[in-house]
This record gives sequence, C-alpha cells and structure tokens, in this order.
Amino acid sequence: MEKRTLGKTGEQLSIVGFGGIVTSLENQKDANSYVAEAIDAGINYFDVAPTYNDAEDRLGPALKGKRNNIFLACKTVDRTKKGAEELLHQSLKKLNTNHFDLYQLHAMTTLEDVEQVFAADGAMETFLKAKRDGIIKHIGFSAHTEEAAMALLDRFDFDSILFPINWVNILNGGFGAKVIKKAEEKGMGILALKAMAKTSLSKDIVNKYPKGWYEAIDDKELAMLAYRYTLSKSITAAIPPGDIEHLRWAIEATNKFKPITFEEIDKLEKMAKKIHPLFPLKDL
Repeated sequence: MEKRTLGKTGEQLSIVGFGGIVTSLENQKDANSYVAEAIDAGINYFDVAPTYNDAEDRLGPALKGKRNNIFLACKTVDRTKKGAEELLHQSLKKLNTNHFDLYQLHAMTTLEDVEQVFAADGAMETFLKAKRDGIIKHIGFSAHTEEAAMALLDRFDFDSILFPINWVNILNGGFGAKVIKKAEEKGMGILALKAMAKTSLSKDIVNKYPKGWYEAIDDKELAMLAYRYTLSKSITAAIPPGDIEHLRWAIEATNKFKPITFEEIDKLEKMAKKIHPLFPLKDL
C-alpha cells in the first residue's frame, strides 16, 4: 500500500488508516483477524480512543507482537491536566505499549474547548510533559468544527490534524477548505475523517452501520469514489468508518491508487448538491 509522509515528522503512514472502533464490540478472535487482515494489506497506521466502546481492550491484545511495525495514535477527550494524564496512562496500559507515536486532543469543537486545554492545569500541560518524557512522539488534535480547528492552528505548532474531509461537505458548502489551506501552510500532517460519510442520520433511515453516528455510504462504488476524492487532497491518510466492510472497500479503493479525475469530481459534485452536508459551514 502507498505510504505518505506525515507533515514534518518524517513518519511514513499507509494512506488507509485502521480506526480502532472496527474492533469494538467484537469478540477477540474477530478483532485479531481484522487487525491481521489490515496489516497484511499494508496498513501501518492505527488510531483509537477511550471513547470507542471497548476498542482499546480489543486492539491491545490484537496488536501483541506487532507494535514495533505500526504507527499507533490515540486520543483524550479530557480537557484537564489530571484527567488527560489518567486517560493517557490507562490507554497505554490497555494497548500494551510504553508510548504513542501520536497523541491527540479529541473532538475539539468549541472555542471553550481550546481555552480549557491551554489554560493552567489544562490538557496541554500533560501532552508537553509526556512528550518530554518520551511517552508520546508527536502531538495532534481532531476537530469537528472549522472554528475550533482554526483557533488551534493559530495557538500551537501541532504535528497533525485529524479532520472531516468529505466530498459532500466540500462540494456542497466548502466546509474544511480554510482548515486544509492553513494546515498546508504550516506543513502539518493532515489526516482525514468521514471520507465515506454521506449525511446525518434521519429518523426514517435504519442505520446499517451502528458503530457510526452518521449515515455512511452504503454503495460500494460510490464509497470507493468518495474515498479516492479525499485521498486526492493534500493529506497523509484517511480513516474509513468503523466497520470492517468500509475498511475493506478502502483497501480495495487504494489498490494501485489513482487520483480522482475531473470527470469523477463532476459526478460527485452533481450528487453532493442533492445531499445535506454532515457538517454545516460556519463563517469565521
């Protein structure tokens, strides 16, 4: 599988990332099998978080004997120094590792989130100490709003950003354009979420993929096209939705990866105009 450099870090990541949530709510045998399948396909980038049900409990054992050959990313949603430190060490223990290659502020959404993590006794104090101690190699964040992402990009030289980079949101609203441009200017590693997302869940739609909180694309060809659209941006890697089916589609879409064509973009744009974006654009 193709690998790309993560910003200024020099780290080489597979363009498909393994979302640890794939292993959540699965028995250990299946979790082991999914991880082995991903590694066999060339995936070396794994991302997990304490909020993904029991994903850490399943992913840790599944990575036994494989840790040295992968890039392991984790997150904390706690905004405080003490809480972030507790979650960091809990995650290290569950994942049977003595360090994370990337540790991220998780789901940063509001300016209040930003202020809290940078305040006295905020989570960034834990991050910086952990990096000095060699417990984490790189510092990043994930965000679900342009407002929070732009504020974070102005506040600190993060190594990476994990952000929704999605065909509907870009082609029907331009969500994320400012963020991507800013991250590019800073030379950061850009990691993508929601590449195979379609729209918000509605009451009359049965969620075929219950590990996700949004409506994921249910058509294989469209899902692979949407994934290639995201990977054709200036990003390092994209993490597909949290079920094994979408992971397999992502792997297939990147087999001998080819950037998306103008004709394919035109096709996606016509479809996107009929779909409500998952992340509405907010002026900054």
